[in-house]
Amino acid sequence: MRRRRWPSFLVLAPAVVVVVGLLAAVAIGEIGLQELRQQGDSAAIRDSELLVKTLAARLGAVAPNERSPLLERAALRSGAEFLLADEDGVALVDVTRGVEEPSRIARLIARGSGETKTALGRARFHAARLTRPWQRLWLIAFVGAPDAPFATSSLIRSVTALTALLVGGAALVAFSLARDVHADVRFVRGRIVAMARAKHQPAGAPIPVGAVDQVGVLTSAFNVLVDRFMAAERAYRQDLSGALAYDRDRSAFLAALSHELRTPLNAILGFTDVILSEVDGPLVPEAREALTIVRTSGGHLRALIDDVLDLSALESGELRLDLSYVDVFSVVQDIVRELSVTAEAKGLVLALGGSQAHAFADEHRLRQIVGNVVGNAVKYTERGRVEVQVDALPDEVRVRVTDTGPGIAPADHEAIFEEYWQSSEARTRRAGTGLGLAITRRLVQMHGGRVELESELGRGSTFRIVLPIERAPDSRRDRSRPRASRPPPPLERAP
Repeated sequence: MRRRRWPSFLVLAPAVVVVVGLLAAVAIGEIGLQELRQQGDSAAIRDSELLVKTLAARLGAVAPNERSPLLERAALRSGAEFLLADEDGVALVDVTRGVEEPSRIARLIARGSGETKTALGRARFHAARLTRPWQRLWLIAFVGAPDAPFATSSLIRSVTALTALLVGGAALVAFSLARDVHADVRFVRGRIVAMARAKHQPAGAPIPVGAVDQVGVLTSAFNVLVDRFMAAERAYRQDLSGALAYDRDRSAFLAALSHELRTPLNAILGFTDVILSEVDGPLVPEAREALTIVRTSGGHLRALIDDVLDLSALESGELRLDLSYVDVFSVVQDIVRELSVTAEAKGLVLALGGSQAHAFADEHRLRQIVGNVVGNAVKYTERGRVEVQVDALPDEVRVRVTDTGPGIAPADHEAIFEEYWQSSEARTRRAGTGLGLAITRRLVQMHGGRVELESELGRGSTFRIVLPIERAPDSRRDRSRPRASRPPPPLERAP
C-alpha cells in the first residue's frame, strides 16, 4: 500500500515553530538559572558576613576552651564552615571538611571576603577580627554557593511545562495556517494547470479569491494578468484574421494578375519570334535590334511573372512536387550548356565537373533551382570563371557553384534568401527582383535538402545545393533507383 506523503510545507511550518519555541525555552531557562545563581551568591555573601560578625563577637567573650564547641554548634545549625586562625594563617579551631594551608588561610584573611573553593565545592567566605584582647585572631566563615541553585529543578519543571503548552498551541496554529495556505495554493495551481492544457482556451476564467492574504493578493494579481492576456489575445486574433485575409487577397491578386499578364505577354513574345524569323520578309538592322530588345525584355518579364506565381503557390501551399529518381548531372549539364552562351558573351569560363549522381527530386523544379543559382553566378560575375561541381555522397547529392564575383558580406548571408531582398551589388546594377534565391531555398527545403553559402566581399561566392539521395519516407511513389551508368565527360566552355 502506498503511503501518503505530507507536503513539505505542512511539516516545515510547525517544525519551525517547535524549534524556535524550544530555543526560546532554553534561553529563558538559562537566564533563570543565571538569575538564581546570582541570588544564591548574594545570599551566601550576606550569610557569611552576618555569621562571622555575630560569632566573632561571641568568641571574644568566651573562654578559649569553649570556642570549638561554639563553632561546631554554629556550623551544625547554619550549614556553614568556620575556621579560627591567627594572622600568620595557623588554624586554632578548624570546623571545616579539610584543614587549609597556612599560606592560603593568610591570603583569605588578607582578601577579607570573596569566592573560594572548599571540600564542599564553590563557597563565599568572609573574615573578621575578634574583639579585644583577641584582636590577633581571625574568624573565617565559609557559606556554600553551588553552581546549581536550590530552586533549579523547580525552574526546569515550570519552564518545561510552559514550553510544552505554548509550543504545542503554536504548532497547532501554524499547522492550521499552513494547511489553509497549502489548500489555497493547490487550488490556484490547479486552475493555472487547467488553463495551460492544450485543449483549453489560451485565457481562462478568473480565479476566485479565497482569503485576503498573500495568496489572495497573488491570485488577484494573476487575475489582472489573465484579463490583460485575454484582451491581448482578442486583439491578436483580430489582427491575425485581418492579416490572413489580406494575405489571401494579395496572393489571389498576384495570381490573377500574373495570369492576366502572361496571356498578352505570350502573344507579344510569339509574334516577336515570328517577325525575327523573317517569315514575312527581311528586317533592317535597326528593326532587328529593336525586336531583340523587345524579346529580351519580354523574357525577363515572363521570368518575373513565373517567380511571382511560384512564390504565390509556395505561400498558399498549392505547389506540389512530382518526385522521382533524377540524374542530377544530366540536368546540371543541360543548364550549363544553355548558360554557356551568356558566359561566353561576358568572357567568362563556365566549367562543369563531377560524375553521374541520382537524387529523389522533381526534375522541373531541380532545373529551376540549379538554373537560379548558376544564372546568378553568371549574371553577377564580371571576369574570371564559374565552376559547377556535382558530387555523389553516401546519403546525398551535392551541387557546388563557385564564382569569382564581387562576393556577399557575411551580414547578408541570411538576408539574400528573403523575398524581394537584393545584395548591394544587385541593387547597384538594378538586376533581378530578389525572388530567385528565396524560391530556390524553399524548393530545396521541400525536397528535404538544404542550401549552404560561403562568401566574402571581393573573394567570390560558393553555393552548395544538397539534395537527398533516397526518397522521403512520406512519398507515395515507389520508383526503383536506376542503375548508374558512365557519366558524360565534364563540359567546359572557354570565353
